[in-house]
Amino acid sequence: MLLDSDKKIKNIMNAQIVKVFYPFVIARSEYGSLIKIRLSKEELTDPLFWESIRNVSQERLWVPVGKNYHQLLDNDWLLDEAEETEFA
Repeated sequence: MLLDSDKKIKNIMNAQIVKVFYPFVIARSEYGSLIKIRLSKEELTDPLFWESIRNVSQERLWVPVGKNYHQLLDNDWLLDEAEETEFA
């Protein structure tokens, strides 16, 4: 189920990763402002994360980011099955 009809969508914005350099990830929001993505301790020390985020940046993909805390969302714009039945 897409989040389009869900209240949680108000806390998600689209962003494009524009700069990746350890320990920073900079993104441009859908509104044009630059934001520093806040990374977890696990993300900071995970080489696979850094390779993946560089690939996302090179491909100029849009990713979901929390509006309040500027963190990457791991479930994209989708609800998992448990949340889907909860909101149905």
